[in-house]
Amino acid sequence: MKKMSYLCALGIVTAVLCGIWAWFSGALGLFGWAGFAGCTTYFACGHHGVEGLKKTIIPNMAGVLCGMTIFFLTGLVPALGDTGVWCAIVTFVMCIIGKSKWFDFIPGTFMGCFSTFAASGNWMLLVPSLLLGALLGISCDKGGDLFYKVVTKNNYNDSDVEAE
Repeated sequence: MKKMSYLCALGIVTAVLCGIWAWFSGALGLFGWAGFAGCTTYFACGHHGVEGLKKTIIPNMAGVLCGMTIFFLTGLVPALGDTGVWCAIVTFVMCIIGKSKWFDFIPGTFMGCFSTFAASGNWMLLVPSLLLGALLGISCDKGGDLFYKVVTKNNYNDSDVEAE
């Protein structure tokens, strides 16, 4: 009998936890989709554990701040918002701050910014949704590792994924 692959173990745990999140977020009135954006950022950042959380949360929150800045500046001088000037300026800032190790996962910053637009600027619901999504990401990651270890009696390592 062939042993379960790491990706299968990760997929099972991720499916269960994401299903729970979909129900839980709706029951609490949070943005379920934003939680998935936070979870996706965690997996996309290329880091695991606490480092992955930092590479998720810091850029996502910077992106929310950038999105809110665009809303604020557009309200201040609407003509420049309608022409995309504020968006262009803030987009440049989001790219330039990527030179800092705190914000070097630029797609995470963009994820936070476009999520702010998708949330119509409702940052008070967006922020906890993104933060809980980051926790969902690490839970899927670590839960998949644990499930794989229990089922196969092996510890996960990168070669397990490469061999699949």
